[in-house]
Amino acid sequence: MYMNILGVHAGHDSSASLIIDGKIVADVAEERFNRIKHSPGLPFRSIEYCLRSQGLSMNDIDVIAIPSQSPISSLSLLFEGIYKKETKGPTLKSTLKSVLKKEKEEKTRIRWQQELPLYIQKFKIASHTKVVHIEHHQSHAASAYYTSGTREKQLVVTMDGHGDESSITIWRAEDGKLSCLKRFGYGASLGWFYSNVTEAIGWMHGDGEGKTMGLDPYGKRDKLKGLLDSFYPKFKNGEIIYEHDFGDLNVYNENGYNQYHFRDADEIKKLVDKYGREDIAAEAQRVLEEQCFNIIFPWMEKEKTQNLSCSGGIFLNVKLNQRIWETGKVKLHTIYGNPADAGLAVGAALQAYYDAKPEAPIHLMRDLYYGPEYSNEEIEVILKARNLKYTKVDNAPQHAAKLLADNKIVAWFQGRMESGPRALGNRSILMSANRSENKDIINAKVKFREAFRPFCPSLLWEKREDYLENCRDEFFMITSFTCKPEKRNKIPAVVHADHTLRPQTVKKELNERYWSLINEFGKLTGEYLLMNTSLNVMGEPMINHPREAIRCFYDNGMDYLILNDFVLSKD
Repeated sequence: MYMNILGVHAGHDSSASLIIDGKIVADVAEERFNRIKHSPGLPFRSIEYCLRSQGLSMNDIDVIAIPSQSPISSLSLLFEGIYKKETKGPTLKSTLKSVLKKEKEEKTRIRWQQELPLYIQKFKIASHTKVVHIEHHQSHAASAYYTSGTREKQLVVTMDGHGDESSITIWRAEDGKLSCLKRFGYGASLGWFYSNVTEAIGWMHGDGEGKTMGLDPYGKRDKLKGLLDSFYPKFKNGEIIYEHDFGDLNVYNENGYNQYHFRDADEIKKLVDKYGREDIAAEAQRVLEEQCFNIIFPWMEKEKTQNLSCSGGIFLNVKLNQRIWETGKVKLHTIYGNPADAGLAVGAALQAYYDAKPEAPIHLMRDLYYGPEYSNEEIEVILKARNLKYTKVDNAPQHAAKLLADNKIVAWFQGRMESGPRALGNRSILMSANRSENKDIINAKVKFREAFRPFCPSLLWEKREDYLENCRDEFFMITSFTCKPEKRNKIPAVVHADHTLRPQTVKKELNERYWSLINEFGKLTGEYLLMNTSLNVMGEPMINHPREAIRCFYDNGMDYLILNDFVLSKD
């Protein structure tokens, strides 16, 4: 009998996932439906999709797994009777009462989230369904370990801003079990430090950290060494030697998205104004790498392992991941492909599964295609309803390859939408990487974002050693690699200022249509690699539905949109 587990995360990057007998079958963030980036709202659309995708109802769910050690009062509105049931966790009913009492005392004239409107989907929990709470960082750890493909001993490290009173946790993973070795609290948050620098430079805390990382190569490492010393915690030999007082967290909500602010950002901004954002970004990246090394490698030595798995928002930093890999101290390096909070639903559900079946095999995750998909029939109905002119082609990958070889910009929409922050060939904007000016064209005409921002390449798995130094499999664009010197001038649009690439290696068995597209492009141009960015414009979530793809296509400088086998052109 199959075991069905529904993971539900309500908070920053709300999401839902469905695990059937230990395998991820559906996973999606609420932002993809309500179109609010990093949406913290109740994930009722995500839950509905997960169930519908597998033809299940709430009566089929054995366990609901929530990635929080405390009750989340808003979930009591979404799930009827969720905290009346027998649950696993520290005095959940009494904790919920205190949470609700505090909320009631803080609210005066408006009764926030006391009842949901009738039109919002509510879910009735079956009598046999168990509700379990999995601590925030344990959920992150589970997402990394239980997708690593091995039961061998390894160190698992999680790092983010904070969650359930922790910012960093260290775990021993062995024989299907996770054991916590160390927790660090708010004063140890390297995530908050890096986000404060991001805000000081002028970007959104909790969203723009990738821009800070991308700006790093334009600054000079060590030029401002020590300038930010008063703004971050310090570690030595795997232990904290200085905790930083970040003060109060200020939250500002705009159009459904929570934005954060600490007072440190005000002081760091003065340094940005004085020394320039490039060198400040370079110093922030240097600090992050140095402090992470001071945590990770001493613990690997203590545990006598060369296997490392990682999750949490900090591990979206691909340069950090590259530095860790290039030390040569790591033999097996697993970074969960959706490491930020949107991945918590999967982690909680996986932990609940392995708690119930600790002897079960651990599967290796090789793709993130867990979102909605749309048939040709569904897409054609949408095209006809909009009176759009289109053509249907017999071989979409070959057709797209010819357009790309002619240096056209092609939106590529197919199959199941990716979970996680990266476009992996199903909701992508593609262009040849063979001309250096193409990076500027996409930034200016399509994404409407800063000119320095780099783009990722998708390349054939079979050709990875032609392009990447010290390479390994990288299916999720989660680690950067140095581009081989002989290829840097061949694919200049995806080579960053420090000669690195952030690749997706594409295997035919995992995404045959996308593999075929890149292969056909390679036959025409000699380069088996394409520039790939997510199908959206800056500030919006990745496209989910065909109608959103159409709207996006006609609102920027793309040349062609290919929806499964249908082609739209602006010619």
